[in-house]
Amino acid sequence: MTSPVKVGIVGLGRWAKVLARAAAKSNKLEIVAGFSRSQEKRSAFEQELGVPAAPDLKTLLSDPEMKGVILTVPNEQHLPVAQEVAKAKKHIYTEKPIANTLEDGLRIEALQKQYGVQVVVGHSARLLVGTRMIKQAIDRGELGRISFIEANFSNERALELTPKTWRWYKDKAPGGPLSQLAIHQFDALHYLGGEISEVSSMAAKLSPVGAEVDDQSMTTMRFADGKIAYVGSCWTSPGVYAIRVFGSKGLMHYEIDFSTWDTPDILHESSTLYIQRGKDGYGKREEIKLPAGNMFRDELEMFAETCVTGKPCELTASNGNVAVAVVYAALRSIERKGQYVSLDEVMAEARAKVIENARQVA
Repeated sequence: MTSPVKVGIVGLGRWAKVLARAAAKSNKLEIVAGFSRSQEKRSAFEQELGVPAAPDLKTLLSDPEMKGVILTVPNEQHLPVAQEVAKAKKHIYTEKPIANTLEDGLRIEALQKQYGVQVVVGHSARLLVGTRMIKQAIDRGELGRISFIEANFSNERALELTPKTWRWYKDKAPGGPLSQLAIHQFDALHYLGGEISEVSSMAAKLSPVGAEVDDQSMTTMRFADGKIAYVGSCWTSPGVYAIRVFGSKGLMHYEIDFSTWDTPDILHESSTLYIQRGKDGYGKREEIKLPAGNMFRDELEMFAETCVTGKPCELTASNGNVAVAVVYAALRSIERKGQYVSLDEVMAEARAKVIENARQVA
């Protein structure tokens, strides 16, 4: 790319600002216009970040030089806004999750074939430097055969919820931390471990604020090749993000300080990555120096490349829907008192609903 790819952004809340700051550090894309239904947000975003505000979505999408659009709207708005973007023949970047329901996620994925565009899903956690280094070690055979993975993503969000916040409600944040935090790990473990076949889960509600959603989540997963994994997510504790991968020749542990999540340029300064080899104990672990990185800039640059080539990157709609399918398999398992639920079952039912709905509309 000889000049930055021009993109727009729709939804101008806190996360739009995080991505706009990441984009400003790249020479591969430029956010040239932003839109929100709120005039106040449009003005604030333009003043703070220097991105011109469009008066409406139609005006933003009418720019012939704009190749793609970043969506940071609420989850339940991903599908209707993505449809408008796809109709305008612009490529789509949507924040994770791809949608609030698996059915909507599949509909967004189908926009690619329908309108000849690509959908990129912002599962940035798989782009964390430590996660990439673990994957490189796995691919080199340095850890031997991987048999077990454990991960956790937790923070104190449930202690801050009120009925005025969308995360309070089951229909907007299904499973609480399951769909808001653990989903990051579901995608990261899909990246590290391969195809996920079935899921078992349990949940609890322990926050004193009285929200509709559960605030504790524990999910186990079985992969197609037989390995197993655990993902925990607590919404009533200090923030943490950690992955530990166990193999026949060694294990690797990666942990970051969640308070630096929004400032990825300095995230490596308070992160830990180590490898423990063979029969060595923890005292002989080798700490690995982490280079600086910026997972938000990286995912946006992947989107820029997709806008230029028209080809998918690894942050595909299909991968995004796998992560959502794990969430809904976990929710079904919770209803079934911890029984294992296959991803094939959840995917098949969602696809059948999409087809049936399309028939009714037709």
